[in-house]
Amino acid sequence: MFLHFNFFISTLVTITLVFLTVLFHYEVLRLISELIPKLTIQPRLRILVVIYGAFLAHTLEVWLFGTTYYLLDTYFNVGTFSTLSQNKMEFFDFVYFSVVVYTSVGFGDIYPIGHMRLIAGVEALTGLLMIGWSASFTYLMMEKLWLDHRKPHHKK
Repeated sequence: MFLHFNFFISTLVTITLVFLTVLFHYEVLRLISELIPKLTIQPRLRILVVIYGAFLAHTLEVWLFGTTYYLLDTYFNVGTFSTLSQNKMEFFDFVYFSVVVYTSVGFGDIYPIGHMRLIAGVEALTGLLMIGWSASFTYLMMEKLWLDHRKPHHKK
């Protein structure tokens, strides 16, 4: 019975993390798309705003998952992690694990045990979707900004 409860908790946590990640990513990209036309800087600098804005969104999303792993491992009995070094994991180890999972790098030096596996597996899928979304968004913004390179710039 207890194991089913932990699976239920990890499922709720996973659904919540995906919801928050998608919502946050949407809002960041929406804000970027509103900000870009208002900027009076060169097109190449505007595309840097797009890239760094998307990168910031990914970074915060990774930290959201990493912080959740830390909290679940430290304060709840949903699952745990094992490391090749057998050292006790510190907070930044959870963030590192999240980066590895989110980006689908999968080094394997830290791996989840128990119901943490569900969260980690869904984080990989979520990261793949968010990275693809950012790539698509960046392409669309570049397509718009590319035309701005052809327009003559007026100095004020």
